Amino acid sequence: MPDLLRHPSGTHGKVHDITPASAGWSYVGFGLYRLAPGDSVAEATGDREVILVLVEGRAEITAAGQAMGEMGARMDVFEKTPPACLYVPNGADWSARATTACTLAVCSAPGQGGHGVQRLGPEGITLTPRGTGTNTRHINNIAMEGRDVADSLLVTEVFTPAGHWSSYPSHRHDEDDFPRMTYLEETYYMRLNPAQGFGIQRVYTEDGTLDETMAVRDHDVTLVPRGHHPCGAPYGYEMYYLNVMAGPLRKWRFQNDPAHDWIAQRDAAR
Repeated sequence: MPDLLRHPSGTHGKVHDITPASAGWSYVGFGLYRLAPGDSVAEATGDREVILVLVEGRAEITAAGQAMGEMGARMDVFEKTPPACLYVPNGADWSARATTACTLAVCSAPGQGGHGVQRLGPEGITLTPRGTGTNTRHINNIAMEGRDVADSLLVTEVFTPAGHWSSYPSHRHDEDDFPRMTYLEETYYMRLNPAQGFGIQRVYTEDGTLDETMAVRDHDVTLVPRGHHPCGAPYGYEMYYLNVMAGPLRKWRFQNDPAHDWIAQRDAAR
């Protein structure tokens, strides 16, 4: 069974460091820092572009020699306000100094030098509902294909109310066959409210060669190398996740599981 569920290594410092090599794929990387006030971190992007997402808290950030000042206003991710985000191209350095307790996500993928340093939020990000009934969830699109802000990365936040499903009906994007489908690797960084809760994610293929169901906890990361990947929030616990996707083409095209596509067809007809 592949190792699709990654627990944080601790509660302070760099608690996730998922690279293409450690994930066993080619494109997506994900790091997470949990910082105390005054903590400083710095990285070089190398041949990869980066989107920094201030999940919670504030930090003074410098990127490619540009002082961006203090960024961040959302102190609790479940405020659901748009996050402060910064794009950093390949071949650059960035650094951050936390001015409050801070959770900083580092989303990465291959860069081609097509974009410069730029703020991606909170301006330009609007919380948007998606789905119907208990499939309703709320989206903060940080860097999906409608925004020409990155070479490879697709990044979004999703808030799933308690008792609801998300990334559903089950869908996959694991074939490089545009426009029918695009190949995109994907990570989910999970949060639960209250924090002692749990969520459920299933990753499976139609032929059954991959079928793993995981109980996710606060600050866990799940990997989706292929297959369908629905998730659910139990009654009493709302769920947040930060999605990072990348592949050979920066477009999101997927196919629903034929067994469950009737749900999407019914909802579209309403």
